[in-house]
Amino acid sequence: MDTFDAVIDRLTQTQSAPPAGVMLACLGAAAVMVLYAPLWRWSRGLVTIAHEGGHALMAVLMRRRLTGIRLHADTSGLTFSRGKPTGFGAAMTLLAGYIAPAALGLAAAALTGAGYIVALLWITLVLLAVMLAFIRNWYGALALVIVGAGVFAATWYGNAIVQTVAAYLGAWLLLLGSVKPVLELGARRRGRRTPGASDADQLAGITPLPAGLWIFLFSLATIAAAAWGTWMLLPVEEWGWLRPS
Repeated sequence: MDTFDAVIDRLTQTQSAPPAGVMLACLGAAAVMVLYAPLWRWSRGLVTIAHEGGHALMAVLMRRRLTGIRLHADTSGLTFSRGKPTGFGAAMTLLAGYIAPAALGLAAAALTGAGYIVALLWITLVLLAVMLAFIRNWYGALALVIVGAGVFAATWYGNAIVQTVAAYLGAWLLLLGSVKPVLELGARRRGRRTPGASDADQLAGITPLPAGLWIFLFSLATIAAAAWGTWMLLPVEEWGWLRPS
């Protein structure tokens, strides 16, 4: 019982916000990781994990049978589930992919902004462990193990500063990184370089809305989430000109 209480106390403890300079440094680092192509090649893999995790979670919530997840070295991924190929459940499962990184980024921003850094890191570990159970290729398993090891190291061995930086950087990477794949999808579609198998194309096949409109809705959702999450993470109290009147 004492051990259980200690774990609960550890998970529910809060950490004070870091200096504004640390927050902005994390924001700048996340922006570079998204905008600089050589780094985006690696950081996009984290967004793909969230994307495929969103498909998987929604498939389970829609009572579809989740059969596996694959993550590939080119940062693409696939999630396999069995169930009715059309209808509400299939549409929600497809819809969740591009929305998931933004939604997870918002949740991370809310927990980070409230100071629940340790809780966020442990929740991340649990989600990665559950996802690992459904991975069906070696690269995907290796990718999750590496990411999980990094989060565990920050949680178990890192001090408060290391944990805080990891939380802020991760939240902003998900928020900013959720936007770019949608913009890339739109650019490929305008250039007629899509094979017709994207989430938007599949949604167009089972709903009345065309693929272009789905991409537009994805864009609105991810941009709004990035703006809202960034607002939650910014040091408003230290910037008087940003404080609501």
